[in-house]
Amino acid sequence: MFYNHQEIEKKWQQYWKDNETFKSQQPTANSQQPKYYVLDMFPYPSGAGLHVGHPLGYIASDIYARYKRHQGFNVLHPIGYDSFGLPAEQYAIQTGQHPAITTKDNIARYEDQLRKIGFSFDWSREIRTSDASYYKWTQWIFIQLFHSWYNNETNKAEDIETLIQHFEQFGTENLRAAQTEELSFSSEEWKNASEEDKQDILLNYRLAFRAETTVNWCPALGTVLANDEVINGKSERGGYPVYQKKMMQWSMRITAYSERLLEGLDKLDWSDAVKDSQRNWIGKSVGASVHFKVQNTEDDIEVFTTRPDTIFGVSFLTLAPEHELVMKIVSEEQKAEVEAYIEETSKRSERERMADVKTISGVFTGAYAIHPFSGENIPIWIGDYVLAGYGTGAVMAVPAGDDRDYAFAKHFNIPIKNIFDQDISEKAFTEKGNFKLENSDFLNGLAYKEATERVLSELEKLGIGKKKITYRQRDAIFSRQRYWGEPVPIYYKNGLPYTLPISALPLELPEVEKYLPTEDGDPPLGNAKDYAWDEVEQKIVSTDLIDNQTVFPLELSTMPGWAGSSWYWLRYMDAHNPDEFVSKESVDYWQGVDLYIGGSEHATGHLLYSRFWNKFLKDKGYISQEEPFQKMINQGMILGMSAFVFRIDGTNQLVSKNLAGNYTTQKIPVDISLIKGNDELDVERLRNWRPEFKNAEFILEDGKYLCEREVEKMSKSKYNVVNPDDICEEYGADCLRLYEMFLGPLEQSKPWNTQGLSGVYGFLKKFYNLYFDGDTFSVSDEEPTKEEYKVLHTLIKKVVYDIEHFSFNTSVSSFMIAVNDLQKLKCNKRAILEPLAVIISPYAPHICEELWQLLGNTTTIEYVKFPELNEAYLVEDEIEYPVSFNGKMRFKKTYPADMLPKDIEIAIMQEESVLEQLKGASPKKIIVVPKKIINIVV
Repeated sequence: MFYNHQEIEKKWQQYWKDNETFKSQQPTANSQQPKYYVLDMFPYPSGAGLHVGHPLGYIASDIYARYKRHQGFNVLHPIGYDSFGLPAEQYAIQTGQHPAITTKDNIARYEDQLRKIGFSFDWSREIRTSDASYYKWTQWIFIQLFHSWYNNETNKAEDIETLIQHFEQFGTENLRAAQTEELSFSSEEWKNASEEDKQDILLNYRLAFRAETTVNWCPALGTVLANDEVINGKSERGGYPVYQKKMMQWSMRITAYSERLLEGLDKLDWSDAVKDSQRNWIGKSVGASVHFKVQNTEDDIEVFTTRPDTIFGVSFLTLAPEHELVMKIVSEEQKAEVEAYIEETSKRSERERMADVKTISGVFTGAYAIHPFSGENIPIWIGDYVLAGYGTGAVMAVPAGDDRDYAFAKHFNIPIKNIFDQDISEKAFTEKGNFKLENSDFLNGLAYKEATERVLSELEKLGIGKKKITYRQRDAIFSRQRYWGEPVPIYYKNGLPYTLPISALPLELPEVEKYLPTEDGDPPLGNAKDYAWDEVEQKIVSTDLIDNQTVFPLELSTMPGWAGSSWYWLRYMDAHNPDEFVSKESVDYWQGVDLYIGGSEHATGHLLYSRFWNKFLKDKGYISQEEPFQKMINQGMILGMSAFVFRIDGTNQLVSKNLAGNYTTQKIPVDISLIKGNDELDVERLRNWRPEFKNAEFILEDGKYLCEREVEKMSKSKYNVVNPDDICEEYGADCLRLYEMFLGPLEQSKPWNTQGLSGVYGFLKKFYNLYFDGDTFSVSDEEPTKEEYKVLHTLIKKVVYDIEHFSFNTSVSSFMIAVNDLQKLKCNKRAILEPLAVIISPYAPHICEELWQLLGNTTTIEYVKFPELNEAYLVEDEIEYPVSFNGKMRFKKTYPADMLPKDIEIAIMQEESVLEQLKGASPKKIIVVPKKIINIVV
């Protein structure tokens, strides 16, 4: 029978849409059905649409979601779009088209592609972060963060009113709070402070706060960029220069949660690689804070060290170029050189500076610090390997105990102080203990632990140091000088921020004439005409009315891309609730996400921010789960096969790959659709592909132009993407789904090869035709044979194990084996073919729905109970034994499975084929390994 995949798939996709087949049941007070929440990482709807690498994780999650429905679970498997972002805004700047229009068009294309692949999403819960009905609640969460502080005593976030009460009663006495800087004042001083001073003090403690921060500033884009949006000192979008700049920015006090974020990792079923990434990012260090007084000034430099025991080995101090004291302490002789170095450093991102362990650069400030114990003068340098935002922005350099300090000292000929009882060499840095100090017995003879305790004790006595725990993680910058993002619900009175009332939400994104910064350098929202807050009338009014008496300016920055994605899984639970971000009934039923599938590239961004917001919302009593994603699997990438041509430098000549070594050439990627078989380039199609190749001259080999091929990440810039629409058209969505799973283990990256689809398509045709006799649907109600039952239940056992262990590739192999075996047995029994369709349906749902209907069923296959394993069908009645003579297998013999070894020994000696092999000789020994082998030793 002809397998018409196009007709079948369109039919069932329309059926699922019309009947809302995959709609989750909204919980009620009496809900008894067990739940399972399967989530895919939030997609951004780019204008390029999906390529075949994108659906890999979605297919895996879809298989699991369908399997759980077959098991009787109420499955929540939602979809939505992380629809704010820089690409849509840049397109708007270039074309003048509103980002909302392009975003809507991109989403429509994404939805069409996703539906074509047959994903079982609950489309009724679709959310878009750029919809005001969604970002109303993102703004609401921001307001909750603004009005909260972190109490280190209770180890949780609390309402800011409890902090105010503490100030009124005790001032800062006995206050243990997460804060930007340590403040000290009495209750009387608090009570006597002005309203402006009080608000300014509270910003030091709020979980959403404004402060001066070093940021990645891109003048060409007119916005701050996240670290992952900067590559080699340039913006990922557009390749524009990015500079380090201090700006007043909104931030989130994620550092308050550092310890809880670390501890929580131990309870998560995530890969070790992702958990290690988060641990390294958070970067917990136990050590000491030490203050070094700057010579001839009232200033001191605070450093953090994990090795206070090495303080006598300090040979110099290094400050971050951005450190606030640099320009204050620099000598006149060094000023010009220091300023030039700071300017040069500003062009490098912090990520580059952290990653660069080979380059040694720095400048002497001309200033000196005073050693807290010895009183010696210590030169103060600046170096870009020290970052202002990490620790204190200053390090005490001990070349005898640290390889980077050693390299720095050697490079700049700085004298090295040796405090260890050993010679200093490039390979002898970290000896612990065995101190040997000249003119002092303060640490001599002490081991590492005792030396550390003695130094800490002395520092505390002198009031210049104390034990301290620090984290590498910094507070997350929350401002973006962009248009296409969530407006921040803040207005300014006397220069201080106040939140809009909840009743004013959502603060909607206003219309603007252009999406660029204003002439005064304000963010694009500064172009809005109606964007001011009337405190009396409680409404948005014209900016012309701002008088700073009753009408005040609104915040002009927008939220970053990660704002809406830091809580989206919660909104899916109750997607259209107008009164709450999620109801208690919904969150109590769905709890957290049971299975999360997505890329590991989000380990230190989205996943950390999501955990932070989730913990905060739990602290405030809005949800009950400490962690959002209990189990997470990171899918690998599907890699593309790129094609390259070689252009001879300074010419328009293209030389075939095996001749390219004779010339100096430039390697240029070309569209893979231009390649024939065996890496041969279609020269005429290349000429028509892009104008630059129209008049190119080709140097061929054996009359052909051969391209170089490379396996790498699919990318538009490499012209190696494969459109899933084309695959679905030619081979079908079921074939695409099976093939992507068949390529290899889910977590591994693997190359795409379109030619491999034909084998999977052949399997689907064979599977489909099991149910037909020629062109006639033919399924018998006859009782299956034991052999047929064995094939079915072998498959059930294997597939259940594979799905529950996410080994989807081996399931596809098992389908092929089972269908081949049933075809050989000419099986057309209903008792075999009905459950077979159910087993394969999570992987290839369209064809299985069609066969299920042909079998006479009137409802969808989606909720049919998954076939149960009956081990009895797998018990062997007979065992086929390989028979070996002196270890060499000659033939096979079959005996009953329950036959005893001693009886097999007797029976084997009666076999004519054995007697022929022995040729009258008597065996020395007969070895029978039950159910395995018979070996006759002659």
